[in-house]
Amino acid sequence: MTEASSRVDQSKPSIARVYDYLLGGKDNYEADRAIGDKFKNDLPGSVAIAHANRQNLIRAVREIALAGIDQFIDVGSGLPTADNVHQVAQRHAPDARVVYIDSDPVVLAHGRALLEDNPSTRVIQADARDPRSIREHPDVTGLIDFERPVAVIHSAVLHHINDDEGPGAIVRYWQGQVPSGSHFFVSHFRSGDNPETLEAEAVLQAAFGRGRWRTDEEIRALFDGLEVLQPGIVASSLWRPDTTGALAGIRSAEHELTVWERLIVGGLARKP
Repeated sequence: MTEASSRVDQSKPSIARVYDYLLGGKDNYEADRAIGDKFKNDLPGSVAIAHANRQNLIRAVREIALAGIDQFIDVGSGLPTADNVHQVAQRHAPDARVVYIDSDPVVLAHGRALLEDNPSTRVIQADARDPRSIREHPDVTGLIDFERPVAVIHSAVLHHINDDEGPGAIVRYWQGQVPSGSHFFVSHFRSGDNPETLEAEAVLQAAFGRGRWRTDEEIRALFDGLEVLQPGIVASSLWRPDTTGALAGIRSAEHELTVWERLIVGGLARKP
């Protein structure tokens, strides 16, 4: 761990580090692993949510870059892992610029170490619930040209924002900051009205006091004012799945999905 991460209260779990643990990463502490193990051991199969979401993000960034957008704001980015947003984007758009935002100081430390040789990326510590502070941050204004289309990413973030904190207002704020043609990617826990949903939600609420599985209607409302692109807001494993290559393992038919894969959905939208 770095000097910055050594100052973190290791007794308190972090959402970013729990995700890191579930995805097989090593940048986590005992408190994070304890929460992750509740999912692994008490809710078998739930780790599929994290993996399905990550693969959905990778495919969405690829599609955004192929659409000609070369600026990305990744809100709640989490810890660096394989195929980060800038790696996927720059694979298809070499000049792509990416700003990562997370509230976890460990993310800041590890992200800056990873990206110190990449002049087209920045990592800032900020709270997704305060989008204005992100928009006005000098690292954002210095890298992102808001006169040109921007991709705004909220991957597995908005379900950690409680209703009274205004997740919809956060998306609407960003809509007002970017021009026509900008893209928005959102992935979100989907309520399945089943025991698995209730158990998983209870684990997050007990650990963090937040974690909201929302209905299809509530998730669709997050995209209000935007043009949702095909195939719509669907289970992450079904969002433009790869049929060949390294990512071909993602399931391609609704009836093949596990109950856990049905509990994470993703959608890509365009600002008219």
